[in-house]
Amino acid sequence: MSAASAGPQRSQVLATPKAAVGQTHPGTITADDFSFWYGKVQALHKVSLLIPPRSVTALVGPSGCGKSTFLRSINRLNDVIPGVRTDGLLLLDNTDIYASRVDVVALRQRVGMVFQRWNPFPKSIYDNVAYGPRINGTRDGATLDEIVEQSLRRAALWDEAKDRLRASALTLSGGQQQRLCIARALANNPEVLLLDEPASALDPIATQRVEELLYELKAELTIVIVTHNLQQAARVSNHAAFFYLGHLVEAGITEQLFTSPREQRTEAYLTGRFG
Repeated sequence: MSAASAGPQRSQVLATPKAAVGQTHPGTITADDFSFWYGKVQALHKVSLLIPPRSVTALVGPSGCGKSTFLRSINRLNDVIPGVRTDGLLLLDNTDIYASRVDVVALRQRVGMVFQRWNPFPKSIYDNVAYGPRINGTRDGATLDEIVEQSLRRAALWDEAKDRLRASALTLSGGQQQRLCIARALANNPEVLLLDEPASALDPIATQRVEELLYELKAELTIVIVTHNLQQAARVSNHAAFFYLGHLVEAGITEQLFTSPREQRTEAYLTGRFG
């Protein structure tokens, strides 16, 4: 089979539509023959993937293979790009993310996003974390204080920031700013956390802190991470999915996929023969 003809391979994290029916755990994500176009360019081809809750799923593959497009489709960030369109289904807890009745703002409260390059607002540490709850109508100072503290604690940043909450977020180190962005996403109490290369610009110590944080958060959230770092994917993820040329080639439990892949293309990528 040629690389261009890759189709979805059923596995423990893949599901047919019937298999997905009845999923009730909060944060379950199901793609069923999901396709995506940027204008006339098709970026994803009939992706079928079940992402289980309370775990970390890593999306791996070479640059331009559709990983980030799929990730950004989960909270419809691609909507801001003119001319995009989709086909098939992408579900969050059995609700079609792309249904006309879906409130996109509410969707993005449930599905938080952390980008490759940390992007704190030019505000205080406190105001960065409180931004989302304020936008959503929380005005009580004591409630905001509690949200900020709990979010910073969940992001493993409270001890480093508690004495400087009114200082500019831009005075934090790069690793601290990335954890602040995670805390800002957590302040909306999401069910799902999406991360697009969250540690690619961090030093090894900061990267380790972020990975340790993901290990702790997966007990509460569904986490989906795009990474080019295969060692990182092996360390932090429970499940992995290999994308190539817009197709989902193979997916499964990370250890199985990394040690005994079923597809030759998966093995070739994991062993460094391309990508």
